[in-house]
Amino acid sequence: MAALRDALGAQGYVASEEVAMALHLAVSLQRPLLLEGEPGVGKTEIARALAAAKGTRLIRLQCYEGLDAAAAIYEWNYQRQLLAIRASGADEAALFSETYLLERPLLEAIRQATAPVLLIDEIDRADEEFEAYLLEVLADYQITVPELGTITATTRPWVIVTSNGTRELSDALRRRCLYCWIDFPDRTRELAILAARAPGLEARLAGQIVAAVQALRREDLEKKPGVAEMLDWAAALAGLGVNDLAADPAAVQSTLVCLLKTRADQAAFPPEVFARIVGKAA
Repeated sequence: MAALRDALGAQGYVASEEVAMALHLAVSLQRPLLLEGEPGVGKTEIARALAAAKGTRLIRLQCYEGLDAAAAIYEWNYQRQLLAIRASGADEAALFSETYLLERPLLEAIRQATAPVLLIDEIDRADEEFEAYLLEVLADYQITVPELGTITATTRPWVIVTSNGTRELSDALRRRCLYCWIDFPDRTRELAILAARAPGLEARLAGQIVAAVQALRREDLEKKPGVAEMLDWAAALAGLGVNDLAADPAAVQSTLVCLLKTRADQAAFPPEVFARIVGKAA
């Protein structure tokens, strides 16, 4: 586990003990890992860091309402098939061959020569019918294409499934996966993340940034600032030459576009309100 944690750290991802252990078990047991948590806690980044640490491809399937097998698994290149018919009158057997097969993320992932990381992002946005497709793949790592037969995995991908909890997932999917809840990082880990991603930032300013962001997350916001927003804010402040949040309130206020991503949230923090948070952070 320590080796994996160090490898993730080398990619700029500061893993908690829980996340490092969950990833270690998922890799060693070759089991899919389901990550749940609020938007912005870094679930997707875990898959990116794992792929980089393993020196392999990241194949991402972004889920959405109405996602079906054609978009997730495979479909036929109908334009090329039509052109083949017009050009040479190709028979049906030739038309439904590898030449005209379009691999989508799930099929692509099991046909790699080197095991990739397969990220199934925001599974809760897809419907239960798609979960059934997914379970077929995760059960045996094989996909049935009626015209070609069963395609068995060349290698087994490392599978990361993420969910924001917008709907309850099926028991069957949960049984198939290991599970880890991801929360916003505590102060110590968020400071470590900032140090890893922005090593040139002064320690005083880094402490103020993390304190202010964590205070904002305790407010009643429509969208709490995530780790990515925190890093964007730090970069913006550094770019403006801000070394102390309390020294230039106007400049700091102008950078809130990095943290507050809805009109209501921005309206809730006029200069005098945000100054209170900055004052405590400073």
